[in-house]
Amino acid sequence: MIKEIIVVEGRDDTVAIRRAVEADTIETGGSAINQRILKRIALAQERRGVIVLTDPDHAGERIRKIIANKVPGCKHAFIPEADATRKGDIGVENASPEAIRHALARVHTSYEGAPSLIDWEDLIAAGLIVHPQAAARRMEMGNLLGIGYCNGKQFHKRLSVFQITREEFSTALAQIEREGL
Repeated sequence: MIKEIIVVEGRDDTVAIRRAVEADTIETGGSAINQRILKRIALAQERRGVIVLTDPDHAGERIRKIIANKVPGCKHAFIPEADATRKGDIGVENASPEAIRHALARVHTSYEGAPSLIDWEDLIAAGLIVHPQAAARRMEMGNLLGIGYCNGKQFHKRLSVFQITREEFSTALAQIEREGL
């Protein structure tokens, strides 16, 4: 049984979570997250802790940002888009139990206002911004670090918020370079 309550978007996500692990969930009802749901999430965070596990798409990221802004200190788990896509449909409900367990094993707690351990120049040098393959490199790096895919500015923020160390960053960078990306 996972102690924290997992926040997902809908009922099908809850079914997928329960196929993978024993856990309680809160469903946001999709991107129309309201104050009532945010209050439930805040109470869950206070009592048991929360893990946000939304779809790896624009709507899922929007929900994740809303929750992070309104309920500080939540943990975040990310499923790579490739592991959450079936027949062109992207969502947690499409992920295998193994992919869900892998994501939950690599949760990160957000620390807003945390000092950045990786600076903007590191991202440029790593080819994660201002590079012809920057988007593909960020996607792979985000998957390796367990922080998901996003644009360069948001990627830099996630590195800080999730306190990714220089060692973690360097190890992931070495791996994507070995893979020729």
